[in-house]
Amino acid sequence: MGRNLGLLLGFCSLIVGVAVADWNILNQRIVENKNGMRITLKNYCEAWRINVELHNIRQFEVVPEECTEYIGKYMSSTQYRVDSEKALEECTIYLSNTFELTGDDKDAWIFDVDDTILSTVPYFKKHTHGGEKFNKTSYEEWVREGNAPALDHTMNLFNYIKGKGIKIFLVSSRGEHLRRATTDNLFKVGCTGWSGLLLRSNEDNGKTVQQYKAEQRKYLMSKGYRVWGMVGAQWTSLLGLPEAMRSFKLPNALYYIP
Repeated sequence: MGRNLGLLLGFCSLIVGVAVADWNILNQRIVENKNGMRITLKNYCEAWRINVELHNIRQFEVVPEECTEYIGKYMSSTQYRVDSEKALEECTIYLSNTFELTGDDKDAWIFDVDDTILSTVPYFKKHTHGGEKFNKTSYEEWVREGNAPALDHTMNLFNYIKGKGIKIFLVSSRGEHLRRATTDNLFKVGCTGWSGLLLRSNEDNGKTVQQYKAEQRKYLMSKGYRVWGMVGAQWTSLLGLPEAMRSFKLPNALYYIP
C-alpha cells in the first residue's frame, strides 16, 4: 500500500512538474497593480482572455503582445477542449430537456464554420497567435488550401443533432467565392449531411458580421424554420435579432470580427 501510494505521488508530481514547466515563462514576470496586488503575466493574460469571453473586451484588433504565447498555449491546451466540451454538453442537455421532433422538416440548428466546425488555430499559429492584424488576403489563401482540421468536440454534437432529424445549416462570413474550398474542406473532415451552407454574397459586402448573421437567421425563419439553437465562436455571430431559441458560445480569443 505504502509503495503504491509513493508511486502514485511520484507520478502526480511528475505531471504537475511538466505542467508548471510549460507555463513557467508566464509566471516569471510579476508586477504590482494600482491596488497593490502582485500578479503574474499568466494572471493578466487569463484575465484578458476571460473578459474577451464575457464580451467586456470588444473590437480588439490584435491580442496584446505579452499575451500571444499564453493565448497560443490555451488554444492548443486540454483546458480549451474541456471548456469547449462543457459548452457543447449544455447543448445536448438543452435538447434532451426541450426538443421534440415535429416531423414537418422545419426543425433547425445553426453552426458557424470557423473555430466552430473547422479550426483556424493552424493559421493563427503562423501569425503569432493573433498578435498580427487580421489579413484577409493571407487568410483566404490559407482557406483555399482546404486543410483546416475539424474540431472533434463540435463534430460530435453535429452528428448528435443530425441523428435527431434536425436540419443543420452552416452560416459563415466567408465569401461565396470560397464555397468550393469550404465545401471540400468540410467533406474532407467528414462534415456531411447539412441542409445548407450560407456564405456572403456580393450584396453582403460592407455588412458587419452581426448584421449579416442576423439576416441569415431571419431568412431561415422566413422559410418557416424553427431555429432551436446555434453554436459559434464569436459574439457577433450570436447577437442580433432575430435570435435562435438558444445560443451557445465556444471559447476563442484569437480575434474579434465586428
